[in-house]
Amino acid sequence: MEFGVFLNGYLPGPAAHDSASEHAMLMQELEWAITADRHNWKYAWFGEHHALTEYSHMSAPEVAMGYVAARTERIHIGTAINSLSPRKEHPVRYAERAAMMDHVTDNRFEWGTGRGAGSHEIASFNILDKDSTKAEWNEVIREIPRMWEQRDYMYEGTSFTVPTPHNILPKPNGPGHPPIWVACGNPGTFVQAGEMGIGAIAFNFEPIHNLKPRIDSYKEGVSRCTEPVGQFQNDNIMLTNAVICLSDRKRAREVAMRQGRGYLYSMVCLYHDTMPKPEYAPVWPDPPFAAPDEENLDRLIEEGWLLCGTPEEVCEQVEAYQSVGCDQVVFGLPSDCLAPEEVTEMLELFGSKVIPEFDKDPVHSTTRYRQAAKAKYPEFGFPVPDVSVQVLPTNARIR
Repeated sequence: MEFGVFLNGYLPGPAAHDSASEHAMLMQELEWAITADRHNWKYAWFGEHHALTEYSHMSAPEVAMGYVAARTERIHIGTAINSLSPRKEHPVRYAERAAMMDHVTDNRFEWGTGRGAGSHEIASFNILDKDSTKAEWNEVIREIPRMWEQRDYMYEGTSFTVPTPHNILPKPNGPGHPPIWVACGNPGTFVQAGEMGIGAIAFNFEPIHNLKPRIDSYKEGVSRCTEPVGQFQNDNIMLTNAVICLSDRKRAREVAMRQGRGYLYSMVCLYHDTMPKPEYAPVWPDPPFAAPDEENLDRLIEEGWLLCGTPEEVCEQVEAYQSVGCDQVVFGLPSDCLAPEEVTEMLELFGSKVIPEFDKDPVHSTTRYRQAAKAKYPEFGFPVPDVSVQVLPTNARIR
């Protein structure tokens, strides 16, 4: 099992309207990704959201990822998620940016995709029917790999067109292309992701064992996948959650019961109306749930709502995620009520004490899957004109 961090540009409270606070938060989150790289973490996922005040100010993750890529060596860097509606942006731009990130990161880019967080977000782009984005995602996700391969790409579709042949550049830093993922909330999306041979990005807003049927459905879908969307199958299910792993057990549990824990979840319930939520879920500005006492905290930990305690305790808790079939567990930073120095302590402690107990392979699973990549499309779909170039500049890399 592999581990990662999830950075979303989370800025709760009045600070969301203060430019200096916004800047400090964004730079702090980038530093956490850089710290994770030095302590065995394999993945850093960056949210992409638009106009979601407090919940996420990370609207241009590729900019942030380029900064992190230049200051890291090993960690893979992914979009979580790149929403694909052609009404938001032409799909050629998605293909171009993902391929460019593949070069800048030297094959460390993970392309996470989806429909968008909900109706409020996509309305920023004059998209007023949130259900319409599902068909758009289904169309676009199948065309991007063809853009990455063909040198005369042309397409006449339902939601977008490329009316004349074009060579979409750059091509990915081959062989292969960035691993493809999709955000999954509804049970049917898990099945579809598996059948398409792409990774599933899941969110844990319920007891961990409740997710097992969906994880099993994904794995069954993968077993039926005979024609992956991309050049290889990315058999991976990633689950996000919260962790409070500190050297002092008492302090870790105090953090878990601090006032305001669960505020982020109330923002999720406010903005994410494309995936189901329980009837009892707190919706901002309603007060967030809190663990009122030690007994309730123990129940939340046992059910897998969060991981909390010393590295030894957290190791035991991680086993539940392994038992339900998770391939990757990712923790949102900052978890509510953790001070910045406590987040750094967690990254170092979890990375040095917990990760080595579960992740024995120095190679990323997606790197191994990519090694099996096979081209799917002809390089040219149209006859190639017979053109002879007589003179090249002396600095041409191939003559």
